[in-house]
Amino acid sequence: MKQFLSLLLYGIALMTCAQQVTVLERTRLLQGVEGPAYYPVLNADGSQLLFSSGEQNGLKLYTYDDNVVTRISDEAGAGIDALWGGDGRVYYVTQERRANNLVYRTGHCYDLATARSIVVLEAQHGAVRPMSASRGAALRGNVSYTSARNLGVAVTTEGSEVVLNVNGQERRFSPVESHAGYLWASLSPDGLRVAFFAAGTGVIVMDLEGKVLAQLGNYEMPCWYDDDYIVAQHATDDGHQFTSSQIMLLKVDGSFAYELTRPTSMTMQPTAGGGKIVYTTIDGQLHQMRIQIKP
Repeated sequence: MKQFLSLLLYGIALMTCAQQVTVLERTRLLQGVEGPAYYPVLNADGSQLLFSSGEQNGLKLYTYDDNVVTRISDEAGAGIDALWGGDGRVYYVTQERRANNLVYRTGHCYDLATARSIVVLEAQHGAVRPMSASRGAALRGNVSYTSARNLGVAVTTEGSEVVLNVNGQERRFSPVESHAGYLWASLSPDGLRVAFFAAGTGVIVMDLEGKVLAQLGNYEMPCWYDDDYIVAQHATDDGHQFTSSQIMLLKVDGSFAYELTRPTSMTMQPTAGGGKIVYTTIDGQLHQMRIQIKP
């Protein structure tokens, strides 16, 4: 009897903390207009969308109000790690293979006002990591670039470290063990927390002092939906290829997880902004979703 009462109380507790999620809209984006599209990135207000297309992962921009797609770059790799800076510009890295099979990477900035890209970081051998920031962006490599002297709060990952820059001061944290490293660090809309992926552990939420606030589970590619929720990818594989992939909604305190798409949908690479959630499928179909969350 005592065990039964404990289970009953546990079930009631789960029900009281559960959220009600309603999918208000599911839309296929750019159907019949674009070929396969991957790595979507919405800007903060959800009015514009970056995505990668073509065999070399070139970079394109979709503007919702005008329903126009703009080609930013056809250079190899441009669409893989492209990001929106806090200054409203687009920052991206291209790559080329030179003599002795060495890969060189170049940093670029695209200005929407002039519809032009400029090189902000000359070609160099070695990794170049984009760093999102509240007041701009940075590109970190053997030689680095910053768009402003004070980036506000900026974040990226290097190996098994989260690298933060807070008002000009660098902070490095390794809050959880991960021999295979960290990926996909992003700053919450309120600028007070960081979400990132730790290989072997999953999605971690920490504050700007490196304190772990929550471990959300073994999901990938976390992206902030708002200050309270994160969207992420949950994929499985057999060691050679994906066997399932879906989009999840996660509460940042770890108390709630909800399937926005089914595992068999093979949906992946989520991004969020302005109340929109955009993701792609394994064969490159872009989709958009709007949801409503009630306590």
